[in-house]
Order: sequence, then structure tokens, then C-alpha cells
Amino acid sequence: MVCEEVKMKAQILKMLREADGYISGQQLCEKFGVSRTAVWKVIRQLQEEGYEVEAVRNKGYRIIDSPDVMTKEELESLMDTKWAGKNIVYYDEVDSTNLRIKQLGDEGAVEGTLAVADRQTAGRGRRGRSWDSPAGESISMSILLRPQITPNQAPMLTLVMACSVAEGIMDCKDVCGEQQIQIKWPNDIIIHGKKLVGILTEMSTQIDYINHVTVGVGINVNLTDFPEEIRERATSLRLECGHKVKRAPLIAAIMKRLEENYALFMETGDLSQLMEKYSELLVNKDRDVMILGAKEQYVAHALGINKTGELIVRKEDGTIEEVYAGEVSVRGVYGYV
Repeated sequence: MVCEEVKMKAQILKMLREADGYISGQQLCEKFGVSRTAVWKVIRQLQEEGYEVEAVRNKGYRIIDSPDVMTKEELESLMDTKWAGKNIVYYDEVDSTNLRIKQLGDEGAVEGTLAVADRQTAGRGRRGRSWDSPAGESISMSILLRPQITPNQAPMLTLVMACSVAEGIMDCKDVCGEQQIQIKWPNDIIIHGKKLVGILTEMSTQIDYINHVTVGVGINVNLTDFPEEIRERATSLRLECGHKVKRAPLIAAIMKRLEENYALFMETGDLSQLMEKYSELLVNKDRDVMILGAKEQYVAHALGINKTGELIVRKEDGTIEEVYAGEVSVRGVYGYV
């Protein structure tokens, strides 16, 4: 019964958002087969959560404004996809959304299941770095994918997500307007030369078969302060755009883009249909980069990516090389990007 109430609440919220004017109480009663009291109870819950819902006698209800609410109902009411993010698991606080999705994947959850947390206490970045996300200030989410590909193709999904996150942020015009969101190869999202988003892809595999893939995304949304050791390299949407940003619409926009880009990836099993727009977003493109390999380091000129996601660089002697993300780290010659 509780599940049905949550579903009804999400649907009423969606209807209020999509309506041109007022929606009558009678219309809602007939749609859900419930009493006016049940409808009023949902409206009261929405008002208590901070939604500005106007109730006018003989007209009905209309939504005036939404707060920065992160709930299952809020996310479901905004999701405009066929499968990505349609099954949402929401946590007020969780250790790691990646861990939860891996567990749900092992238990047979459907592709597109999305774990979202208001606060994450034990998130992880690349090379095992910890990632703590305070409540109300960040997006911590992980999606479950079940691609019919080989394990050596899975790292490309990180670039698919990077492209989707960058495009999703730019789709939300009230976030940062026309400001350019860029990608630092392979998967950091950058604004004004500082890191905004981290992405971590993990997979459960057999020798030549993928059980499932978990792609985790951490976005600095409304943070205003960073630890001293990363202050020069990290930033948030709020700091760069000058205002608080609602997180749920951002998640919905990213899921919409992911669904589109994932379909293009799965058509070919590589990035051939995405590499042009990915390269256009690439902050490293047409710039000198420092390749930091295990055995050597050298300066090269970045040209873009190939269809398997490697960074194409031209070395100082004119030779062209393809740099694989698992083997090297790329830094700007004069700083982070």
C-alpha cells in the first residue's frame, strides 16, 4: 500500500508539473480511483516537503515552485526516459551508491536501476580515493547496466557517461546558462578549468562475459567550501554559476542523455558515433598535455579520441600515438587541465 501511495504521489507531482493551469481535485480522484481526502493528503505532503502548491476552490491545484527536493517521488516525476533511471532506489544516507547498485545487480535488478543518495559517506574515486558527499550539496548516483559486450569494451562506458553528464548539465539552461562544460580525458567533467564531476565504472565479470556494469557519478552541486588540498582543482556548480542549483532536474537530464548515448554505443559496440561530439567537449583537444606513464613521461599534442576511447596524441617527433586511460595519467603542461 505504501508503494502505491508513493507511485500516486510521483504521478500527481508529474501531472501538476505538466499542466498548463489548474488540475481539479475531481480529475485526480477519477485518475487514481481515490477519494478527495486521499488527494488532499498527497497535496498536504507535497506542501510540507516545500513544494508551493496552490489550492483554489472550484479550480483545483497548481504548482508554483519546487524546492531542491531529493526524493524518490521527485525523481520519478521528472524522469523522461524509457529505461534509464526508471527504477529508482533512493537513500537519505548510504555508504556508497556503487556498492548498493553492485549488490542490486547481483540480486537481479533490471538494467537502468538508479541508486541516488542525498549523502554518501564512503564513496570512492579512481585509484581508491575516498569521496565524501555532504547532505543537500551533491549528487551521488550510480546506474546499473547490462550490456551485451565483452569486458574489454566496458571502459568505453565511462566515456559514454562523461559525454552524457556534460550534455545533461548544459541541457539545464537555468543551471549555468551558456557556460561551457568540458571533459578532461577520459572522464572528469570540468568548468573553468576546475573539476566538477568524478565518474567511476566498475564491472562484475566472468572470463569473457559481463554480468553487469556499475557507473557511479559524483557531482559537486551546491558545495561552497573544499578541503585545502583540492581547493585549487575542484569547484561546484553553485560557485561557478553564482546560485543554488536544484539537483533532481539535473539527474533527469543526465539520464535522458545517457539513454540516447548508450543506444548509439550499443549499435556499434564502440564510440564511433560519439567520438566527434566527445572530442568537441574535450578540454585537452588541440592542447599540449603531459603524458605520465609508468616508465616515462613526455609532452604531446592532443588531437581527440579514437573509436575505442583512447586519446590520440602527436609526439614532438611527429609520430602519432594512442594513449590508453588504464596505463597513463594526462595532465595539462601548466596545471590540472
